[in-house]
Amino acid sequence: MNSRPVYIVGAKRTPQAKSGTELKDVAAPYLGSYLIRHLLDEANIENTAVDEVIIGNVGNPPKYPNIGRVIALEAGLDKKTSGYSVHRNCASGLEALSQGFLKIASGRSEIIAVGGVENMSQMPFIYSEEMTALFINVMKSKSVADKLMALSQFRPPYLSPIVAIEQGLTDPFCGLNMGQTAEVLSREFGITRQQQDEFAVRSHTLALKARDEGRLADEILPIIVGKKLNKLLSQDVGPREGSSVEKLAKLRPYFDKKSGTVTVGNACPITDGGSALLLVSEETLKKYNLDPIARIVDYHFHGLEPERMGMGPLLAMDGVFRRTGLTLEQMDLVEINEAFAAQVLAVKMAMADKKAAGRFGIDKAWGEIPDEKLNVNGGAIAMGHPVGSTGSRLAVTLTHELARRKAKYGIASLCIGGGQGGAVIIENLKK
Repeated sequence: MNSRPVYIVGAKRTPQAKSGTELKDVAAPYLGSYLIRHLLDEANIENTAVDEVIIGNVGNPPKYPNIGRVIALEAGLDKKTSGYSVHRNCASGLEALSQGFLKIASGRSEIIAVGGVENMSQMPFIYSEEMTALFINVMKSKSVADKLMALSQFRPPYLSPIVAIEQGLTDPFCGLNMGQTAEVLSREFGITRQQQDEFAVRSHTLALKARDEGRLADEILPIIVGKKLNKLLSQDVGPREGSSVEKLAKLRPYFDKKSGTVTVGNACPITDGGSALLLVSEETLKKYNLDPIARIVDYHFHGLEPERMGMGPLLAMDGVFRRTGLTLEQMDLVEINEAFAAQVLAVKMAMADKKAAGRFGIDKAWGEIPDEKLNVNGGAIAMGHPVGSTGSRLAVTLTHELARRKAKYGIASLCIGGGQGGAVIIENLKK
């Protein structure tokens, strides 16, 4: 099958905000619909021309089943435009991007809006089995006396909630939560607590520098927030002023309290946010006289053991380099999602060490990832990781930074809960 080129003509994201702060009252669909509306208006593409909307989301709100379709309609698109949701844990946004890429490359579609949204503040608490059973018995009871009898079985411990986020961040196969998988890599690669804290400080420092120099202004689309819709949020809520290794050293290990090295300071926070990209064919460029920002070169997903899920970017980057014939050296920028400092540092080590890479079935070392190319505007340790959005957020950030630098190639990659990795290579067209 001949593959057509796929172009990015628009890429935007919301400001990202720590859970429970500025975006806590914004329903998940509205973290995506206003972005897509903006991208279409900017490209001057009519509502009837969009073939599909594909949205990544992990904690799908019960109120909004098939959030991709909801976002398409909220964005004002024609009802004939189909929309659907995808779920690949942390890489849901990248999965949306990859499916949009395939549909346009194959000739099935011409214009697709892709992205991801997540409001982690609104992820629910779940009733215990005992409390759920009690509710069912009350509803099944036909007489008042039967209802009272059912209610009499209530015990206070029944109200102990199950936290949805905690369940979602624990792997059902290896039994480890995501932080514990980072501890596995920390021990196996000999990554110290100080190295992790130093990397975390770097993330905050670079994110604040990028913010203060206005380098994120092109990728962030401000959003109106607050219960009275009286505040405009235009910057990320997460990067910490005055972060230092000395301050981070005071935090206790969170996932392995006896001998661990992973803390809330060198891991990404729980965060809300959304991101979107507008993908089009070459025919669409000509029809609407559009000036593309970038071209998607290719992508790759790869699986590995769940307890070492943090090494997913190693395998995904290896896979996409082999698919495209490109190399790490040709990448002007590298984005690796900072789920945990230990995980990114382990990937860096294995990329440059053939023996370490060989433990994961890779027969070559692709080389060192220079600090001046890696997460140059900070990463998720500072900005946060709204899981359904992060995959597409990385692509948005990479697209804009490549254009700003007039560089040629960049790669974005991330680990995926459950033992996977994803990566995409983007070519800048803004010279």
